[in-house]
Amino acid sequence: MPVFRGQKHFRARLTIALVFLAAALAAVLWLAHSKDHDVLWKIVHDKCVPNEETHHNPAPCALVDLSKGGTRGYVILKDRRGIAQFLLIPTQRISGIESPDLLAPDAPNYWAAAWQNRSFVSARVAGKLTWNMVGLAINSSSARSQNQLHIHIDCLRPDVRALLGAHVAEIGTGWTELSFDLSGRRYFARQLAAADLAAQNPFKLLAEGVPGAAQNMGQETLAVVGVSFEPERNGFVLLAARDPFAHAEALLDHSCAVAR
Repeated sequence: MPVFRGQKHFRARLTIALVFLAAALAAVLWLAHSKDHDVLWKIVHDKCVPNEETHHNPAPCALVDLSKGGTRGYVILKDRRGIAQFLLIPTQRISGIESPDLLAPDAPNYWAAAWQNRSFVSARVAGKLTWNMVGLAINSSSARSQNQLHIHIDCLRPDVRALLGAHVAEIGTGWTELSFDLSGRRYFARQLAAADLAAQNPFKLLAEGVPGAAQNMGQETLAVVGVSFEPERNGFVLLAARDPFAHAEALLDHSCAVAR
């Protein structure tokens, strides 16, 4: 059967299109497989901890705390994003919020440690942050990029700070749904006295206080935000939401506008 010139051109164009499509698919697959979800763990396990143990230098981390033992410690690492954002990362291999290790009776209180190290954030903006300008957050299992637990420590978004300040009297010591959205999402909230953070682990407060949370921890996102209940009484508001792609990190501001 004779092949006409138009058919030849069509087949040539089709062949070229298929080649480009195959190349594009290969590039997508390469990018997907090359994205390393263990970067944070490698930094902690292969660099920061050995450097601290050998040379008493936490680099590339800002701090390595092994005071409770090598597998119960944590590091503080400057995140690549944001002018002042830091991460608390355990030295124990823990995947994320869904890990049952976080609910063990003797689990370290990483939230208390993260709050104690908020000074790293404040130092990046010349110490301009007050108690109610800082927040901590952890994303749900599907909304994170890394498979090692990390708590974000950063400035609070100005609108979130203002809304919580205006409604703080409505937030009690039990978990209740807020009457307003934060960053486009409705959260459950409860207050916590400043002195109680050291003794009450927010992971456990979430699992024990919000119905269904213990069975769905991987879909939970959690934030611990500094608030002022009264001029002389600081404390925290815990914020939780359940959604496979929920990320309380959205309550934080990586540009740290509150410092300005």
